[in-house]
Amino acid sequence: MNFTTLNQTFLDLYHVLPRQAFFAPGRINLIGEHTDYNGGHVFPCAITYGTYAVARKREDELIRLYSANFPDQGIIEFNISQLEYDKEDNWANYPKGMIRYILEAGYEIPSGFECAIHGNIPNGAGLSSSASIELVTGVLVTGLFGIEIPRVELIKLGKKVENEFIGVNSGIMDQFAVGMGMKDAGILLDCQTLKYEYAPIQLENHKIIIMNTNKRRELADSKYNERRSECEAALAQLQRKLPIEALGQLSEVEFAENESLITNETVRKRAKHAVYENARTLQALEKLKAGNLAAFGQLMNQSHISLRDDYEVTGLELDSLVEAAWNQPGVIGARMTGAGFGGCAIAIVENDSVDSFIANVGAAYLNKIGYEAAFYVASIGDGAKEIEMEETV
Repeated sequence: MNFTTLNQTFLDLYHVLPRQAFFAPGRINLIGEHTDYNGGHVFPCAITYGTYAVARKREDELIRLYSANFPDQGIIEFNISQLEYDKEDNWANYPKGMIRYILEAGYEIPSGFECAIHGNIPNGAGLSSSASIELVTGVLVTGLFGIEIPRVELIKLGKKVENEFIGVNSGIMDQFAVGMGMKDAGILLDCQTLKYEYAPIQLENHKIIIMNTNKRRELADSKYNERRSECEAALAQLQRKLPIEALGQLSEVEFAENESLITNETVRKRAKHAVYENARTLQALEKLKAGNLAAFGQLMNQSHISLRDDYEVTGLELDSLVEAAWNQPGVIGARMTGAGFGGCAIAIVENDSVDSFIANVGAAYLNKIGYEAAFYVASIGDGAKEIEMEETV
């Protein structure tokens, strides 16, 4: 669905044309996995898949929302004074939470509005469709009513929706990448301080291929919590000697000199990944600034090996995709992305090799796993923004 179709959907639903249009992307994390809660850096970017919204102000206090992704739910409506979580409202709880927290932050929303949205982020791919809905709501509300909210504050409100309104204990990377994304750039983000720096990613001759295992991620939550507690145990043992607050404060050399303080071999491996992966994100910034895409690809490969061997969060499906990708011509680098135990991997592939890459990796995966993977060709795009209505027709 494009904006032209969405405008027509809006007209069919509300019998009037929309006045303004908005977009918020999905995101991938290029490198820096399981580093955020260890006081380290992540390296996400916004992608050109995302959530589209068209809207129009109302005269009263009624808010009416429709998603073309959930047409059977019809128009969901509520009053601007009735912003409690309601399981029956399903997907609309994300925009509802965003509206509520904008109001609670002291900003005025003088009336209700009508909205139609459509997202083309693949379902269950771990590309952050929820943060995309949160931030498209944020830019929609600020754009409709001329509200000035600093972008980082809007991002924090999106995280608050996820944590407190929806009840998911996630970090800030998703909303930050969706809100602050820039075309042809990755973002080196310190998750503790929110200091960030853009890194140029020139992909004129390459594409990012997202590879979805199509495996349900049943173990992700329990194993995620297990990994967090293992890292906390490692940190506690290191702190007996070292004045550190997080594993991300250690260099590779400092870790090597002190790893014997960690008595359990498994816990030591978890900490090693956290320290070395954080170092890889910092190296990635330097390699990309120097225009060295090949070196960045090598860091991606090393990241996957560490996630496989030291952090043990990959599994047969992700390993099968990534190892098949490594064997293809024209591949700069490939790794799992996200929490692991299913979900997606990414690869940077030369333009001329994209078709053969998808065919060959898909065949290898089907042969080994017994069901198909899904592939998406993505570009690095801008963060959440308003779109000129002239551009939607």
